[in-house]
Amino acid sequence: MVRVLLVALLAADGAPAQDTPAQDTPAQDTQAQDTIHTQSNVVIVPALVKNAKGEAVYGLGAKDFVVEDDGVEQPVRLDEAAEGSAMSLVIAIQRGRRANYEFPRIRGLSAMVDPMVETGLGSVAIVEFDSQAELIQNFSGDSETTAETLKALQPGDAGAAILDAVDYSVKLLEKAPKERRRVLLLISETRDHGSQAKVDDVVAAIGESSTAVYALAFSPSRSNVLDTMRGNNMAEMHPSPDLLAPLIMAAEAMKKNIPQTVASMTGGEYELFATRRNFEGRMIDFTNHLRSRYLLSVEPKNPHAGLHQIQVRLRDPGDRTVLARSSYWAVGTK
Repeated sequence: MVRVLLVALLAADGAPAQDTPAQDTPAQDTQAQDTIHTQSNVVIVPALVKNAKGEAVYGLGAKDFVVEDDGVEQPVRLDEAAEGSAMSLVIAIQRGRRANYEFPRIRGLSAMVDPMVETGLGSVAIVEFDSQAELIQNFSGDSETTAETLKALQPGDAGAAILDAVDYSVKLLEKAPKERRRVLLLISETRDHGSQAKVDDVVAAIGESSTAVYALAFSPSRSNVLDTMRGNNMAEMHPSPDLLAPLIMAAEAMKKNIPQTVASMTGGEYELFATRRNFEGRMIDFTNHLRSRYLLSVEPKNPHAGLHQIQVRLRDPGDRTVLARSSYWAVGTK
């Protein structure tokens, strides 16, 4: 038999939780409670449809979608959305390296998270990281607590262990009650500095979870240029031009973008920001898109164990595009 581990965020929809959403509690049996088991091999694939302006598209039905599993088209079911469903959100914020220069740009973060909490359906935990990831606030449905925690954000050391933070956050979310949607909002630069976790292990952890990663990234090099123009980083200014800077920026651009890769794996979204207004616009998109996804499902027949490639598209796309995860794992069982 094959047990399908759904590598998909139950993104916009699902049955409302019956328990109080203000505080998450660890599962008694993490494997039994957090892994979605199915004897019928149902794979859930949330999908966000955007038009040419980047706006969410509504009103589509199952017949409008094509879902292929390893190149084979599958019958598609569209599960009706509940008006509200409980969500566990981890906000992982980089505090190391030059991240403190981004703090003024993300000042409005708590106000943007408030609507998710004030409905009584959201529970927020905060992880800060530099060379190490640290749980600063456990899951809470109190918006004032979250606001105070974010307000107290302090600079860290010279590290930016993004992989470690993702690994820590995903494992933290796996302790949430199984009926909750699980979302990681990652705010960091694009390059990892100092993680101890192995890339393969983090990829596996993401693949076996039902967490979606939304990444808002900043470029330290770009931010440094903008801050220099504004006179905001006098302590870092050089008395003469740094002729190596363009070469360093070019070399960094060639290296792997961790937030973008992780967001793509989970069917989340990735955006860069350089200003406070830009950050706030991306956050508005993030909160709107969380509940604007179509909850598609397919039932592959006798799926082989291992990685499956999923492709989701519209039969008549026009100027519309579909954002959905590109794979899931089917794990063989005894």
